[in-house]
Amino acid sequence: MGYDILLAPPHRVVRHLAGMLLEGRFWLTVAYSFARILTGFFCALLTGALLAAAAGRFRLAEILLWPYMTVIKSTPVASFIILCLIFLNAERLSVFVSYLIVLPIVYTNFLQGIRSTDKDLLEMAEVFRTGWGKRFVYIYLPQLKPYILAACSVSIGMAWKSGVAAEVIGIPRGSVGEQLYEAKVYLDSTGLFAWTLVIVGVSVAFEKAFIGLLKLFYRRLERI
Repeated sequence: MGYDILLAPPHRVVRHLAGMLLEGRFWLTVAYSFARILTGFFCALLTGALLAAAAGRFRLAEILLWPYMTVIKSTPVASFIILCLIFLNAERLSVFVSYLIVLPIVYTNFLQGIRSTDKDLLEMAEVFRTGWGKRFVYIYLPQLKPYILAACSVSIGMAWKSGVAAEVIGIPRGSVGEQLYEAKVYLDSTGLFAWTLVIVGVSVAFEKAFIGLLKLFYRRLERI
């Protein structure tokens, strides 16, 4: 097009990204956002699993949790971010927003997996008076495998999208969101595309690594 301010050519984006990789500030910025978004993701993973276990065990718990999960799933991310800014500082915003977005995804998938557990296996465990620890390891974990993998695969990308969006609005110093905001303010389309590639690359790399570790865990579990 001849107008880099509107649409930077790919070779300029790649050259700009290569230059960023050599800067120490770049890695600190990625580490800042990475740590906060993953904190929200893992907290939501743990909370969602516990709530799903409670809802699968007690019908009342599922009924009480339903309106909250429905509201979280239906509310736009931007609304959450603006509301949370009233109560949280910008540094904690990406943690809480990514937590809220991931929580209903994990909860829904885990609850569906618990409901789909083979009833014959559970009856057998009841007859032989198998403890909850062995039931969890030998019955629930294998039955939940596809639901856990699906929940993690979807929620990791959503955590990054919502977390970076929170940083763009909250603009915490030293974050990826701050870099995107500055690129927008200064009409730096080259930097905008470069940082977008970074977000996609880090998100995909973590997703592949985490899913790979989960699959490795299940392969070892099958040998027990």
